Amino acid sequence: MKKIYLASDSKARKKLLKILGLKFKVLPGKIQERKKALNFSYAKLVKINALEKARNAGRKVKGGIIIGADTIIVQDKKIFGKPRDLSGAKKMLKRLSLKPQWIYTGIAVIDKEKNKELLDYEKTKVFMDKLSDNEIDAYFKKVSFLDKAGSFDIQGRGAFFIRRIEGCFYNVVGLPLRKLYRMLKELGAVVLVLASLLSASIFLSGCSTEYNIVTGEEERYYYSTDKEVAMGQAIAREVEKEYKLAEDPLIQKRVEDIGKRIAAVCDRKEIDYHFYVLEDDEVNAVSLPGGYVYINKGLIDKVANDDELAGVIAHEVGHIVARHSIKKLQAMQGYSILRLLVAAAPGSGQVGNAADLAFLELLTGYSREDELLADQLGTRYEKLAGYDPRGMIHFLEKLQEVHRRQPLRPKSYFKTHPYVPDRIRVVKQELGEEISFKDYINIEQSPHK
Repeated sequence: MKKIYLASDSKARKKLLKILGLKFKVLPGKIQERKKALNFSYAKLVKINALEKARNAGRKVKGGIIIGADTIIVQDKKIFGKPRDLSGAKKMLKRLSLKPQWIYTGIAVIDKEKNKELLDYEKTKVFMDKLSDNEIDAYFKKVSFLDKAGSFDIQGRGAFFIRRIEGCFYNVVGLPLRKLYRMLKELGAVVLVLASLLSASIFLSGCSTEYNIVTGEEERYYYSTDKEVAMGQAIAREVEKEYKLAEDPLIQKRVEDIGKRIAAVCDRKEIDYHFYVLEDDEVNAVSLPGGYVYINKGLIDKVANDDELAGVIAHEVGHIVARHSIKKLQAMQGYSILRLLVAAAPGSGQVGNAADLAFLELLTGYSREDELLADQLGTRYEKLAGYDPRGMIHFLEKLQEVHRRQPLRPKSYFKTHPYVPDRIRVVKQELGEEISFKDYINIEQSPHK
């Protein structure tokens, strides 16, 4: 097996190679980077820099494969690299947040034995939210500006203000993995890469196929139940650092008592369920991997009785039973979720950024089909637990009325769910009730068969 050398001291690039399970040595290529395109295209600029870094590092070894990379950000024909100081980083981020920008990364791979050089590049378009000075100050209190082109990190807290991207996610992190794989394959290093991917799968405890009792389908999971619970614990710790738990013991006991009754009749009993109330005015609720359910006090203030509250709690338990959070996190870019898995391991204290990002992913909601399935399951569990399942319909109608009167808020319960008439129709179908004309207004999805 050939030795691999990374001609970069970038923390992000080192982590990306570790994700693939590659064994490598860091051998920074010290060069004077070209800062201006001059007569070059942006693509050629980053390729030249990457090649010079790889060549510089390659002079220090007799054999092996050397990987060099260089990243720039371009906005309105201006090139942004790494900021020199905190003041420059703040100004850079402020400007970048105003308009979309392009991320260019050049990759050079040199095989010393074959005396062969490969050169390529990747580009990705990034769209940010417009940031205030206060938001930028708060960001840099948590994140170092060092070693970051453009002074932001999409794989960490930078994900909070990156609206969307067009292109390769890993290119924004600093090393487009698909492009790198293709180059290694061309050099005949496919066996090496596949062996590394196998190591990564071992790290994930294997990809298993399991029968999902509520969907009636075989589904593939990269995380065992034990890992799911550990992941949920890690995210829950960060949630409780960021959000204040309700101090009223009676409210907390009310939610716990209802939650335990729901959990006792659900289809997934191999995990322990935990129910908490957050001191937050948003009308919202969220479920985490491994059995954690959080209900905002703002939502509890809206319910008229325990039947309505049970409907909300049962809906969130439905998500956990169907493992929707795990499927959503599996769909996240692997870099972030692997950081979370590593951080959740015993003895690790570096869970913060990854757990924050995972919680943000869950706050942005599940797919519409997942939401409707959770409504079906919630209705079923609420009835089995001895509550009136029409309480869910009453609460949904109440939400619909509130929704009509108020604008959407950033983390609104409405934002992440299908249209209310669609949800009410699903509940009625689960109960075997007659469906009226208004139940078919604004229908977006069919319930899970």
